Amino acid sequence: MRVNDQRTGFQFSTGVVLYPVLFVLFMWLVFWFELRFGYNFTDFGVLPRTLSGLRGVIFSPFIHSGLSHLWHNSVPTLVLMGGLFYFYRPVAWRVLLILILISGLGTWLIGRQAYHIGASGVIYGLASFLFFKGIWSKHYRLTAFSLIVVFLYGSLIWGTMPIQEGMSWEGHLSGFLGGLLLAFVIKNKIPKPVKYHWETEAYNPENDPFLRQFDEHGNFIDPPEESDEDSEDDSIV
Repeated sequence: MRVNDQRTGFQFSTGVVLYPVLFVLFMWLVFWFELRFGYNFTDFGVLPRTLSGLRGVIFSPFIHSGLSHLWHNSVPTLVLMGGLFYFYRPVAWRVLLILILISGLGTWLIGRQAYHIGASGVIYGLASFLFFKGIWSKHYRLTAFSLIVVFLYGSLIWGTMPIQEGMSWEGHLSGFLGGLLLAFVIKNKIPKPVKYHWETEAYNPENDPFLRQFDEHGNFIDPPEESDEDSEDDSIV
């Protein structure tokens, strides 16, 4: 089911909610499976510059070290993926898949010799893409959403620096740079906002029947009464 926004050209569909929920649900399912059956999937994370570590490019976003790690990645994933599939639906899957690859491969290339797991690299990529794409689009709704992203997740920028031991800043940095690159490279047809009649160049306020009910000071005035001749003319068919 899709709901059209006639004024902006954006579309709301079930995928806006369904795809982020399924993505996060799979993250929780993997974590539950580890706890329930005593598995540890950390070895399936990104291990830099090793052949076996390449499998982590695909698997690592769904593997987390603990409940706190999983929770802190779940909420931003829901919000940012929802924004991606609502505002950039034609390119959403392409952006998401490329971000997974870029953040994972970037971590594999520059990361420390340890297993890197978690969806934070993808989150940084989404935040970066949504921010820069919205700013460059010059569309008022996309720009507004960019500012919301900054307000909610602007502090993520510190995560791209090696300031906390045990944090995969390499994955964060790879995702952030990947989102910036995609915002510049991937072209998406941005819906143009619909202009009202009074926003067009042909608009003349003197001919506006509504504004003619006010004087030059903004005071309401009674509209002029129609003459008998005008009434007769209006009755002729």
